Amino acid sequence: MFDLTLLSLSPPGWGATLLRGFLNSVTLAAGGYLIGLVIGIGGALGKLSDNAFLRELCDIYTTAVRAVPELVLILVLYYAGTDALNQLLTVLGFASVDISGLAAGILVIGVVQGAYSTEVLRGAILAIPHGQVETAKAYGMSPLLTLRRVTLPAMLPFALPGLSNLWLIATKDTALLAVVGFGELTLATKQAAGTTKDYLLFYTAAAAMYLCLTLLSNLVIKLIDRHATRGLAVMHA
Repeated sequence: MFDLTLLSLSPPGWGATLLRGFLNSVTLAAGGYLIGLVIGIGGALGKLSDNAFLRELCDIYTTAVRAVPELVLILVLYYAGTDALNQLLTVLGFASVDISGLAAGILVIGVVQGAYSTEVLRGAILAIPHGQVETAKAYGMSPLLTLRRVTLPAMLPFALPGLSNLWLIATKDTALLAVVGFGELTLATKQAAGTTKDYLLFYTAAAAMYLCLTLLSNLVIKLIDRHATRGLAVMHA
């Protein structure tokens, strides 16, 4: 039987530690996902631009990130990336900065997510009926206004399935940051289980927390999908 007192929020329970780790995981996933979306929009537009150099640069980025295992990327970006930033600041005459684990983790997940978001959004943009963009141009809309009023809203129904999967992947990728010592849920669970030797209890609790996050995410995704595709149902009727 499980000793549920070990999950209490007050000592000797580890519940508060697990909750802090869970909140760190959600913060990492949300921050990295949003950065990945911004990178993905820029990358998708870059891959579809008329500039050959920009297309090639975006292609190198997405190919390199998707070719290397995510754990290796996290280790490289987390350690080498922060070190390279401080070396650059030193060369420019600025003092080195102490980058927090949270900020570094969000950036790392964002860079990884950005490569996959680029391909998802590129495919969604290509799925938009070409006449919609041409109509926007005919009305004299600027490229930025066309992007905001036509391209982004029109591509959402096509991009949502892929973006939904990327969000769920982001929540799982946070566990990989345990290898660099960041206090997310997996590392908190490992510490609790290692101290109490009650591995089954704590890893089951962690799995249940990840499952609850996934179920809640699926509910929100369904609401967003219903809102994004409400016009399509009328068109197909």
